[in-house]
Amino acid sequence: MSSRHPAVSRRSLLKGGAVTALATAAGGTLLSRATAASAALSSGDHVPALIVGSGYGGAVTALRLTQAGIATTVVEMGMAWNTPGADGKVFANMLSPDHRSYWLRTETDQPLGYFLGSSVNKAVERYTGVLDAEKFAGIRVYQGRGVGGGSLVNGGMAVVPKRDYFQEILPSVDAAAMYGTYFPRANSTLGVNTYDAAWFETADCYQYARTARQQAQASGFTTTFVPSVYDLDYMKREQAGTVTRSALDGEVIYGNNHGKKSLDKTYLAAAAATGRLTVATLHVVTAVEPAAAGGYTVTIDQIDTTGATVATKTVRADRVFFAAGSVGTSKLLVKMRALGKLPNLPDAVGQGWGNNGNVMVARALHLWDLTGALQSGMPALGIDNWNDPAGPVFAEIAPMPAGLELWISLYLAITKNPNRASFVHDSSTGKVDLTWQTAMNQPAIDAAKRVFDKINSAEVTTYRTDLFGANKIWGDDLTYHPLGGCVLGKATDNYGRLPGYPGLYVMDGSLIPGNTGVNPFVTITALAERNIEKIITTDL
Repeated sequence: MSSRHPAVSRRSLLKGGAVTALATAAGGTLLSRATAASAALSSGDHVPALIVGSGYGGAVTALRLTQAGIATTVVEMGMAWNTPGADGKVFANMLSPDHRSYWLRTETDQPLGYFLGSSVNKAVERYTGVLDAEKFAGIRVYQGRGVGGGSLVNGGMAVVPKRDYFQEILPSVDAAAMYGTYFPRANSTLGVNTYDAAWFETADCYQYARTARQQAQASGFTTTFVPSVYDLDYMKREQAGTVTRSALDGEVIYGNNHGKKSLDKTYLAAAAATGRLTVATLHVVTAVEPAAAGGYTVTIDQIDTTGATVATKTVRADRVFFAAGSVGTSKLLVKMRALGKLPNLPDAVGQGWGNNGNVMVARALHLWDLTGALQSGMPALGIDNWNDPAGPVFAEIAPMPAGLELWISLYLAITKNPNRASFVHDSSTGKVDLTWQTAMNQPAIDAAKRVFDKINSAEVTTYRTDLFGANKIWGDDLTYHPLGGCVLGKATDNYGRLPGYPGLYVMDGSLIPGNTGVNPFVTITALAERNIEKIITTDL
């Protein structure tokens, strides 16, 4: 590949609406072509731009670089999820997890892993499945694995953070530009849409949300609709029975077969449409270090679907963009510093990690408080108690799509937990661990307890104690929203550049210091839009 960088204009950077629309319409086909190009990545290759990971930060980077005329290679450890299995579906649903559901595990590790106090996890074939439950000393971190990263496995809640809180967590970032330009750009390209409130009020699939809303409001709490990257017109047709059910068939954390506008259908498909994108799947970056000839030598293991290494490759990249997620990027950079491959990385690399204040909880309802047998897997409402100075909380009203009435209200609370952890390299094992301990989530429990104690008191209801373990109320040992580890302005400069290493950039959720107050993917996307625009304009 040529390493020449063509001139970049503002027009070429910002154009792409028509390309995005075309790519979204035929995203699977376009991305299949890009993924098939993975065979072109061979030892000795020289690439202008290499992106580690295809989640939100990586997808934004891929689109804007390719639109700017730069040949770009994305290295993704997971698969391209575009081939149906024996059942005719690409993904399994929540009630029937199988080998496609988990990343290199032989037993499922479900967020709600218990019912009536007994484990409901099941044996599965070891496979490079779509959801990774990565376990550290004090927490499980759920992450997407595949082309599209976390967009494959989340609930699609596209929430922009409150402006004053955004300014609090990232004071070096111009909030006016973010809210005037980059958040709107992110929402547009992600395909964010909003609920039809009138339809919502009568849809069977949201009885659970309406019941939880009524009880929250009766206790004095505000609820709010949240935008979504799910195609909500498609969901209407699901409810009407005129299309194949997807969100209404329990397709959420193990992938979604139809209505979800995941990154492989939006940003990455548009990047593929430029003809300048190569996606190398089942490729794991293991090392990055300066190359004698300039740029960086990147060592990559190619794996098969059992996780076994089948080839090791080294390529030279003029520029490397780290977008492996908060955990993946932080672990890789901490290891490179410890091994002396990138010895001058700042001490702040690996610091400032948080779980977005995540804690889960469920309430046992009365027999007359129906939640419905049919439940959409895409949450539509949140309890917004963020302005409570005694304990800010934004709580998703979450589904339990079990196919039968359970009389359970489930929530994922996002709180303002101030505790932070660090990634540390263990020289004896060669592994990188996280110092987070389960007890560090107590502030999140305290904040959530203030909300749900009040609702329980008003409704004369109780907590479920059988879903997160035996006699365990709080799901306090897991997170869906890992953030931090390479915080903007501390581990990097104000645009994600790693100091001392020209051509190395961080583009993902590791830039955000541990908390956003809401579901973080729109913030990650918008921040990446801001940063890559600056990098293309000034560095390339």
